[in-house]
Formats: sequence, C-alpha cells, structure tokens
Amino acid sequence: MFGSSKSSRDGQLVVDALIGSQVVIRGDVEFSGGLYVEGRIHGKVIAQEGASNANITLADNGVVEGEIRAQVVVISGRMDGDVHASERVELTPSARVNGNVHYQVVEMAAGAQLNGRLIHASAPMAALPPPEGAADATGTGKGDTAARRKLAEAMA
Repeated sequence: MFGSSKSSRDGQLVVDALIGSQVVIRGDVEFSGGLYVEGRIHGKVIAQEGASNANITLADNGVVEGEIRAQVVVISGRMDGDVHASERVELTPSARVNGNVHYQVVEMAAGAQLNGRLIHASAPMAALPPPEGAADATGTGKGDTAARRKLAEAMA
C-alpha cells in the first residue's frame, strides 16, 4: 500500500504518506502521490508542481485549517479553507467544509456540509449588473435601463 505507484482510479486507495491521528502539523505540507490525513494540519496542503497523481484524503477525524491544492481531493473530515482540485472533489456524508470548493468534477453525498461556494474551474465569473445609482461608462449614473428592466422582470 505505501510506496505504490498505482493510481486510485482502479477503485483502491493508494497511500504514499500517512499523517496519523495523534499528529499535529503547524506549517505547509507539499506532497505527491497519495496523502492520507487522520491528524491536524494548520497550513496549506499543496501538491508538488508537476505531480500528475497527487491525491489527498481527509479522514473522518482529520482536520485541515488552511488550503488544499491537488488533482483529487476526498474529504470526510473538517476543512477550514478553500479547496482547489484540478480533477475531482468528493465530499462524503461526514464532510464539513468551511470555504470555497474549486473543482472540475464534484461528488457530494447527502449529509455533507459546505459553507462556501462551489466554483467550477472553467466557469467564467458572471458579470453582475452595476449597483443602483452607480455611474455607467458615460458617467450619467443611469446605467443600462433595458438591462435593468430585464433583470427586474426576471426577478419578479
């Protein structure tokens, strides 16, 4: 199981490094391969640049207070911070995430809690209409009245 170069795609969890339940890390962690976290990490957990098979599993009692960046992220424990997954994020029923989740593919089980936003990695940020009374490009403060009418009709 440890040191294996197989990916988790064949249905088996591959673990190259384990952070046990009695371990507390204060600082950033850089990894490649499979990382399994049962303990606590106070800092960023980031896959090494160019690591194509980096995946992290946050166990039921595991806690990360920081940020996670990896290809595949599976969360069963508590995550306080943003998650960035270039391939897939899985939130199990016991997952508790306080932060935004940036993903390509997301799997969220019933019971998982997310206090933040789900942000698809390829989705452009939608333009919001200017606030009431804000100056438009002409400086008149009137904005685009046709767009405002359509927005008001859509919200009604």
